Amino acid sequence: MKFAEANPEACTAESNKHRFSEPTKFLPVVFVAMIIVTLWSIYTFYHSVPMLLSLPNTDFRGLAETVAFNFAAGMLVICYIRSLFTHPGTIPEKEEGGISPWEYVVPDAYRRQSPSGQEDATLETKRSGDRRYCKWCAKYKPDRCHHCRVCRTCILRMDHHCPWIYNCVGFRNHKFFFLLLFYSSICCILIVFTMHRSLQRAISPETPFTEMFALLFGETLASVLGFMVTVFLGFHVWLMQKALTTIEFCEKSMKRTGYDSSSFDRGLYKNIRSVLGDNPVLWLLPCSPPSGDGLSYVDEDAPLLHTLQKDVEAGRDIRKKSHEAATQRSKSAGTGELESDSAPEQDPFLRVPEQTGDTAFQDRMSPRMSNTLS
Repeated sequence: MKFAEANPEACTAESNKHRFSEPTKFLPVVFVAMIIVTLWSIYTFYHSVPMLLSLPNTDFRGLAETVAFNFAAGMLVICYIRSLFTHPGTIPEKEEGGISPWEYVVPDAYRRQSPSGQEDATLETKRSGDRRYCKWCAKYKPDRCHHCRVCRTCILRMDHHCPWIYNCVGFRNHKFFFLLLFYSSICCILIVFTMHRSLQRAISPETPFTEMFALLFGETLASVLGFMVTVFLGFHVWLMQKALTTIEFCEKSMKRTGYDSSSFDRGLYKNIRSVLGDNPVLWLLPCSPPSGDGLSYVDEDAPLLHTLQKDVEAGRDIRKKSHEAATQRSKSAGTGELESDSAPEQDPFLRVPEQTGDTAFQDRMSPRMSNTLS
């Protein structure tokens, strides 16, 4: 565990080498880069530059639009690069000469203990109750960890595999992907609601066809992309406040129990911190990702632990009431002091089940005993 925290990139070199050895899968990345360059060029050369060239006749609004758009576009590019090149995190390898608590050993597959002999704290298990393990990576799986067949490795707190960044969205790059959606939505909204003035001026007979086509194409493309990205961003905002990932949202067990029953829900503020980082001032900047190693989610704020604590306290109260009732009955036995109207109300959890099986057996044996005696 300490090894993963001290050197988190040591166990990702092999998977990165595999990723970058398949250049054909970078075609979606090239397509996204072309869209970014196209929209930025149209907005800059057909909207911003003409406004800035007429500075004596323009107002502060044009300058503000140019600064805001270029800031959002710059943040978008930074977030996209960090989403692309930041590994989402994987299960750490064992140290040299040591034993990793996540190493899957076949003879010990049916134990919920690590090879080091220490029981590992996890919330998710298989249906049989055993620890989850990956048959491809030969490692035990931490909570919220899943194997990606495209990246060919297990991803910590895996959300989904995104072909547009040719990377999985996981523990270490989830913030950058979320901010990528955020700034993409901001850029598209700025284009749609500020470039329409230039588009209105371009729809005239004396406007060159190239300028008119570029403005119309950019406005249409930004409208379509802005709608889709904004909806996707809203979905991820909802997932974040519910402490869910896309994979957990699609699981059948979550559909049966409801989306408010996540075992990893820590409250709205801590759920946001788990994605955007510990410092609220830096939430909208592509830096300061969330702390932790992405391996353990069991702490004092876990709802499951709170439920177990309440169950223990409730069981302790029931045992106390049972002991008091038994003591009172033993003291008043044979004295006639314990009347039916003064008897304490029986706890519904302490009711003795009916002996239906023994009664049926006695009913069947009674005729035989009578015949034998006669």
